[in-house]
Amino acid sequence: MDTFQVHILAADKTLYEGPCVSLTIPASDGERGILAHHSSMMAALVPGTIRWQPPEQEVQLAAVSPGMVKVENNEVLVLVDSAERPEEIDEARARREADQAREAILQKKSRQEHQLAQATLARALNRLRVKDRGQGL
Repeated sequence: MDTFQVHILAADKTLYEGPCVSLTIPASDGERGILAHHSSMMAALVPGTIRWQPPEQEVQLAAVSPGMVKVENNEVLVLVDSAERPEEIDEARARREADQAREAILQKKSRQEHQLAQATLARALNRLRVKDRGQGL
């Protein structure tokens, strides 16, 4: 089974560094899968779920914020502002954030405040999706 090196780094921690069989990232143009010997590329990441499979282990997943990915010479570098595994996500807090963001969207606010509320809502809903998926693993 071919592997490649992965470095998944958030601003405040290293989420994973090591060999990987497959990696799925939330790119700005949709989900992208990466396998060993993938062609070189750089891509923007959007809030979503990142999934990776270390050799002979179960698929791991985490909710990630915006960032970027670089693939080169059978090595992948993922840089994101934040990353949380399902067990790290506070479900009640994420639900509160989603509710507050929905309320802010409904209020007459500036375009910037509206966009910020939409981004907060997207992040909270993504965290809840990852939390739900993680409980099913």
